Amino acid sequence: MTNNHGVILRDLTKRFGDFLAVNAISLEVAPGEIFGFLGPNGAGKSTTIRMLCGLLSPTSGTATVAGLDVKAQPEAVKRNIGYMSQKFSLYEDLTVGENIDFYSGIYRIPPEKKAPRKEWVLAMSGLAERRHAKTGLLPGGWKQRLSLGCALLHEPPVLFLDEPTSGVDPISRRAFWDLIYETAAGGVTIFVTTHYMEEAEYCDRLGLIYRGELVALGTPGELKIHAMKDQVLRVACTSPQEGLERISALPGVRDVAIFGRYLHVVTPDASALEPGLRDALGALQMEPAERITPSLEDVFVSLIEARDRAEGTQREVAR
Repeated sequence: MTNNHGVILRDLTKRFGDFLAVNAISLEVAPGEIFGFLGPNGAGKSTTIRMLCGLLSPTSGTATVAGLDVKAQPEAVKRNIGYMSQKFSLYEDLTVGENIDFYSGIYRIPPEKKAPRKEWVLAMSGLAERRHAKTGLLPGGWKQRLSLGCALLHEPPVLFLDEPTSGVDPISRRAFWDLIYETAAGGVTIFVTTHYMEEAEYCDRLGLIYRGELVALGTPGELKIHAMKDQVLRVACTSPQEGLERISALPGVRDVAIFGRYLHVVTPDASALEPGLRDALGALQMEPAERITPSLEDVFVSLIEARDRAEGTQREVAR
């Protein structure tokens, strides 16, 4: 498969001394695809992105971004990607227009293209009438759009978004994702890290990284149906917190989480658990427990706990 404008990882590995930060990750992101990269803090997300952006050399394995080798051509990689982080990388004391001008210089945009590209960013971000406003005075959602526009000024084929909506209100977050869809529809490959589960649902495909390893890969729908061996029961409770405490003590319960007035109960065998569940909850239970398709959060918690259990077993055997 040719993937000149996509991202390809083959056994990508990074060690820091004895610490294995990224362990032989292999995956492929197609041109124009929105790929979500998820994992808890310290899982290896940022290390992987730094390698893919040409900022950190891999210990072993290979990766190509827009057809360029990240180890052999790191400077060319940097010129052919856009990058946006949760910190937005904007100069607060400059105006909107001055920030765009600054990044035009950084990206060495040809003089004849500077004016049209600037107008494109202003139109895309909705900031044409605020071009003379101090960036530091803009609400978070506007800063976010400006930062995205600056990352796309030089028309890169691949865009990396590292926790881009952290700290932004839900309405601005949804509007930002509309811009991401438009960008991908134009053929740009988008590689995004996020810890918001509703954002994970917006991605074409997802990879879950944990302790440096890729533990799941697929579309949101595939992961919810196939990735999780455990089953999920949804239980309506008059007091979810008290219900959680009672259920947590039952044998055969892997995890319990509150979702509004419902509890999601993760168990290897839903039908075997139900009688004990009814006895434990008593009058707290408002309606019969219902087996449901797991949420992405259910799936990821289950996969991570399964990996921890497996590692615990391995350590016991090794003693």
